[in-house]
Amino acid sequence: MIPVLGLIIGLIVGIFLPGEIPTEYSIYVAVAILATLDSVMGGGVAAMEERFDLRLFISGFAGNVFLAVLLAFIGDKMGIQLYMAAIFAFGTRLFANFATIRRLLIKKYSKEAKSKNEDNVIKKDNVI
Repeated sequence: MIPVLGLIIGLIVGIFLPGEIPTEYSIYVAVAILATLDSVMGGGVAAMEERFDLRLFISGFAGNVFLAVLLAFIGDKMGIQLYMAAIFAFGTRLFANFATIRRLLIKKYSKEAKSKNEDNVIKKDNVI
């Protein structure tokens, strides 16, 4: 419930507080958003596997964003597209976490459906 509430508040703030990101900062914001999404998806996987730790999540979240922005900044100062390393790494992890979440959801809901079917069979057997 709290994550959904946070999402709704974030959407409302984003809609009603218009803001433009200067072009020179767009790469930094892009890699920061990608790092954020990676952390959130990783937290989702950990929560589904019942091994979520808030301290690990917050430190990973801050560390990922800081490292991604730092790579983009250093690459910008060197004149190379070093931010591409962050995009590749976080993009790969994002898709891997999505695949893990998808598998866990399929496993969970197929077990629930199987369990319901077994319960119905047991009830029918007891009636007859």
